[in-house]
Amino acid sequence: MEAHDALQNRYSLVKGAARRARQLQSGAPPLGVSKSLKACRVAQDEVQAGKVTFNLSGTKPLPPASS
Repeated sequence: MEAHDALQNRYSLVKGAARRARQLQSGAPPLGVSKSLKACRVAQDEVQAGKVTFNLSGTKPLPPASS
C-alpha cells in the first residue's frame, strides 16, 4: 500500500510513521527537510510528502534467491 492510500486510514498512517520514526532514532538519515528535529514529526512529514512508502500486507518480503 502506498503512503498516499494510507493517508485515508489514520491507523495505517500512525503505524507507518512510527516505524519510520524508529528508523530515524536508530540513525537513518532524514529524506527531506522538516521544521522539527523530533523523529516522530520528521517521519510524519516524510510520509505526508510521499517520500516514504510502506507495505501493510502483514507478510515479510522474501530475500532474493541466491544463484
